[in-house]
Amino acid sequence: MLPSTARLRRSQDFAETVRRGTRAGRTLLVVHLDRSSSADATAPTSRPGSDPRAGFVVSKAVGGSVVRHRVVRRLRHLVRERLTLLPDGSRLVVRALPPAATATSVELALDLDAALARALHRPAAVVTG
Repeated sequence: MLPSTARLRRSQDFAETVRRGTRAGRTLLVVHLDRSSSADATAPTSRPGSDPRAGFVVSKAVGGSVVRHRVVRRLRHLVRERLTLLPDGSRLVVRALPPAATATSVELALDLDAALARALHRPAAVVTG
């Protein structure tokens, strides 16, 4: 489970992260990483030196309620293991695409790793755990 302090909750946080963040798309998901909140002490939601926070967007295009919640649970688990890779104070939004509904956790992990590596501008590192 992702700690409550590591979750994005306000729609404004989601919107700012998507608008200002670095976008990296893959087959199963798209990530938006906003590192500017870690350096921008004037932003109302930034907390310099704070832990990174993450949020998830899974639309009805992915599937019904049960499918969407299963995808979110998988993504939450995967992101929790990767929060230490993100800069302090950064915000991450992970948007699941329709193929994520039928993907395995391993496939989601590979796409998430590749997308995060691209958003962070570094070679992909596979997290095992």
